Amino acid sequence: MKTLTGKEEEIMGFFWDKGPLFVRQILDFYDEPRPHFNTVSTFVRGLEEKGYVAHRAMGNTYQYYAAVSRDEYKKKTLKSVICKYFNNSYLGVVSSLVQEEEISLEELKKLIREVENANK
Repeated sequence: MKTLTGKEEEIMGFFWDKGPLFVRQILDFYDEPRPHFNTVSTFVRGLEEKGYVAHRAMGNTYQYYAAVSRDEYKKKTLKSVICKYFNNSYLGVVSSLVQEEEISLEELKKLIREVENANK
């Protein structure tokens, strides 16, 4: 699964939140000045080429829908970050969060309890 740009993630958010959409509908989610129809269409086709969206023909136009769930994308992205920046070490991720004080000792204890309960 290829990574997404910020704009592609934004457009995927529309599909994940709203369901199947036509390109014209996507334009309605933007504030003025809205991007040009062709710009959004190009992003959507790029998402389709990457396998993130698919389409069904509706008359002379296409309705697009997410082919990858938000959860699938989050898992893939997290795994990619862990691989790229933490040498595939989940322990390294947790250690970094603790060292940077992004997670408190109480939160860490809660996480450990959740993992222990999930393994029972």
